[in-house]
Amino acid sequence: MQAAGASGVALGLAGCIQSQDGGNGGGGGNGSGGNGSAEQLDPSSVSNDVTVQWAADSRVADNSDQVVQILRDAGLPENISIDILGGSQVTDDRQNQYQTWLNSGQEEPTLLMTDSGWTIPFIVREQLQNLGQSLPSEMVSQVEDNYFGASVDTAKDPDSGDLYAIPLFPDFPTIQYRKDLVTQAGYDPEGQNWATESMTWQEFNNMIADVVSQSDDVEMGFNFQAAAYEGLSCCDFNEFITGWGGAYFGDHDNLFGPVGDRPITVNEEPILQSIRMIRTFIHGQDDEHSLEGYQKISPEAVLQWQEDPSKAPFDNGNAVALRNWPYSIVENGAEENYGENLGVMPIPYAVTPDEAQYEGTGGPSAALGGWHISMNPNSSSEQKNAAAAVIQAMMTDEFNLRMFEILGWIPPKPELLNSDRAAEVPVIGRYLEQLRVAGENAVPRPVTAVWPRESQQIYQEVNSTYAQQKSPEDAMSSLESSLEQIEQNA
Repeated sequence: MQAAGASGVALGLAGCIQSQDGGNGGGGGNGSGGNGSAEQLDPSSVSNDVTVQWAADSRVADNSDQVVQILRDAGLPENISIDILGGSQVTDDRQNQYQTWLNSGQEEPTLLMTDSGWTIPFIVREQLQNLGQSLPSEMVSQVEDNYFGASVDTAKDPDSGDLYAIPLFPDFPTIQYRKDLVTQAGYDPEGQNWATESMTWQEFNNMIADVVSQSDDVEMGFNFQAAAYEGLSCCDFNEFITGWGGAYFGDHDNLFGPVGDRPITVNEEPILQSIRMIRTFIHGQDDEHSLEGYQKISPEAVLQWQEDPSKAPFDNGNAVALRNWPYSIVENGAEENYGENLGVMPIPYAVTPDEAQYEGTGGPSAALGGWHISMNPNSSSEQKNAAAAVIQAMMTDEFNLRMFEILGWIPPKPELLNSDRAAEVPVIGRYLEQLRVAGENAVPRPVTAVWPRESQQIYQEVNSTYAQQKSPEDAMSSLESSLEQIEQNA
């Protein structure tokens, strides 16, 4: 099964935000990481009192007593203590902090909470412990066999396939909509099973336009994020092109490289069609590059919107539908907000996988977000063995379900979304089927050492053509040249 990310409020945003200046650069550390740090670790070997430092985020730190008790309940021995360091909720700040620590060979913290969007660059710089070689084989097999596949892919060395991180939770987006307005307009979401059977973009477009025309108190149809930032290239645009059967680098086997030896496929008809569709969403049939059969359903403000600004009109009752992360479901599905009038559906698509040219494309697609747990290779053997015991506790169903209950971390194992206990979690428990469909159709961003530079070129060109500053053909031709240059000079 293929999947993605979390539902913690800030982390839901962080799942698709990366350093704008490409903060992945900076050399290969002190050379002590990667394949050179693959000594065998034994979680049961720690007999002394050991304190493990865990670099997490402020929400984990704010709930540290509860989190530590969950780890105890999941089997963490009493002689291993946890010191949780509350880092920034801004993902690129954490990325830069880890880079500083690892470049200097600092021994602590031993455990690092790493964004699935930038774990691979740390791996290829040999700055993380090789867990696939270090942890007991049964722990590695559990990850390989039971975790969301797309999430695991972002935790591996793209060359060797070795596992360097353990997914803590995935994060993935859905379409959230006003069920009250939709039903008043004559639609039947339950009868048509919108929760799990994704509709086409054309069906979605015409439905939203119809609902807006019948609703007196709502001005906006469909809100999403199209500002010139990482979220456009990693997520919204990635979903749009994938649903049309397009891709950045052909088959999804090429997502993580090899850099310089994979096709550049951005200047092809499926991607051009996706751009024409979104231009029609924003500008209507007056756009000279509009797509027949589609109507204007989105405000031009999407061209400046990231997550929270796109969400505000939906929160305020002034939009029918919103593409966003699970944190938005938690907030708007609360009883004091929309409650059960909040509908959730998978992201629509234009072509089926059978109709798509490239493997991994077509059908509903949800951009992969989420966070992993990684290990500092510079720590002492005693610290690493103790950290392995912490990871072992984090991999239990008990830990996964309890963190879903207290922090909204979506369990990294698909089977847990089928559990009665997960269904009982307030608000988000009502939407597990939708999240599972999103997880099964998750699409990672093509993270490599050069992705930060490529991402910047993508979101600049895409935003410019969405804004009618360039034709789709001119923008994608320019992007094709830029990506080829970056790939060849890597």
